[in-house]
Amino acid sequence: MSSIDESKFEKKIILRNIEEKDIDELLALQKICFPNMDPWKREHLESHLDVFPEGQFCVEYDGQIIGSCSSLIVNFDEYDEKHTWDEITDEGYITNHDPEGYNLYGIEVMVHPDFRRMKIGRRLYEARKEMAEKLNLKSIIIGGRIPNYHKYADQMTPREYVKEVVHHNIYDPVLTFQLMNGFTLMRINQEYLPDDKASNAHATLMEWNNIDYRATSKRHFKTSFPVRITTIQYMMRQIHSFDEFANQVEYYTDVASDYGSDFVVFPEIFTTQLMSYLDEKSPSQAVRRLTQYTEDYIELFTEFAVRYNVNIIGGSHFVEEEGKIYNIAYLFRRDGTIEKQYKLHITPNERKWWGVSPGDKVNVFDTDCGKIAILICYDIEFPELSRYVTDKGARIIFTPFCTDDRQGYLRVRYCSQARAVENQVYTVLSGTVGNLPQTENMDVQYAQSGIFTPSDFTFPRDGIIGECNPNIETLVVGDVDLEILRRHRRSGSVMQLRDRRRDLYEVNMKKQDEQ
Repeated sequence: MSSIDESKFEKKIILRNIEEKDIDELLALQKICFPNMDPWKREHLESHLDVFPEGQFCVEYDGQIIGSCSSLIVNFDEYDEKHTWDEITDEGYITNHDPEGYNLYGIEVMVHPDFRRMKIGRRLYEARKEMAEKLNLKSIIIGGRIPNYHKYADQMTPREYVKEVVHHNIYDPVLTFQLMNGFTLMRINQEYLPDDKASNAHATLMEWNNIDYRATSKRHFKTSFPVRITTIQYMMRQIHSFDEFANQVEYYTDVASDYGSDFVVFPEIFTTQLMSYLDEKSPSQAVRRLTQYTEDYIELFTEFAVRYNVNIIGGSHFVEEEGKIYNIAYLFRRDGTIEKQYKLHITPNERKWWGVSPGDKVNVFDTDCGKIAILICYDIEFPELSRYVTDKGARIIFTPFCTDDRQGYLRVRYCSQARAVENQVYTVLSGTVGNLPQTENMDVQYAQSGIFTPSDFTFPRDGIIGECNPNIETLVVGDVDLEILRRHRRSGSVMQLRDRRRDLYEVNMKKQDEQ
């Protein structure tokens, strides 16, 4: 008796989270599902994966993506019930996603027309429900289309149409499906999605309640979310060993810890202080000898971050990788983990004397105090970078810097404050002062380190939380409040992030293989 190979009859159906490799296929699928509506752009889906990858699902059938859904978490009480799709999604980028929110908000479900009787939509809705239960969210809210309404628009109002659908007198492919999946009607929103001609721009606001939701004491509306920052104005002076350098670093880390700081910030390339005892006159050779201390530097700061229970922005350090010199800023978290950010824009001086190469990627880092970014010195003078990291969720931008004169310092200072205003974020400067007469190309320094805010009634009058006196060895400690920042973005005198004309311009980061 011959055996049958059952595997040749298999057609696997998989529900999984969306990945970056799926984007082109999803863009094509959307054009099929919604041919008369404005489609996603690639940067929308990339933003979804950056901001909330767990909330993006797709169904793959025999290797083909045939359905998907997108969502974010919000505190729905903070939104007007008459909100539009653009308002609830930050114009499709979901950068308003709030991990501490109570409600999962579904912003799109699509199923390929050839597979619409395979209960693909139900699978996607069940995935959302499972996630809401897993994350202990209070409910799922959706703004649902009513795509058959245009057939009845000359006969009845949206309210009358919805009532007829609820009573099963009219079939609507979306609303009927949502009702069958346990969603209840909250209200009807006008002008919800202007390009949805089939629904005449109307939408039904629907909710599914998680009956297993458990109110917990840690989930509450925050009155404040303070983050304490100590920024160091570091004195460059001659030393005679790595141990002397380590003693200075430990002193400042200890002080920051005693103040209960969440972050301590050191300046750009302050490890060049080590050159003062290397006895190397050629700058290009001195910098390569300096890179030999990279492992000692990383080990030192990792130890201090854990021992003193403080996140350390370790200034920056010259590192040799594959024969090239890079200027790299390290984040040493107090849990012992490490991240790094390469300097992207290299000054003429760095190229001439040290042969520094530019990095090619800007990062946003998760910390126990929210998302942050590090833009090294010259990088803060390029506004596109700050806008990009803000869109990726950064609320604090740290800028270690090293400038030798007042003009150079003021370029960094003014740009840092401008970035705080235009992106509604906090910015922090940490610079070097003093002299290294024994070190070629590092002889004089000028700095006035500080912590800056947006400019509005909510914040200090001049947008300055604290600043050092110029050109002396010192530090400044200040608290930034992420909750105040969040509220400011929703109700400030001006709201630069919300009022951007995305229909006219946008900032995109190229992939390295596209350059």
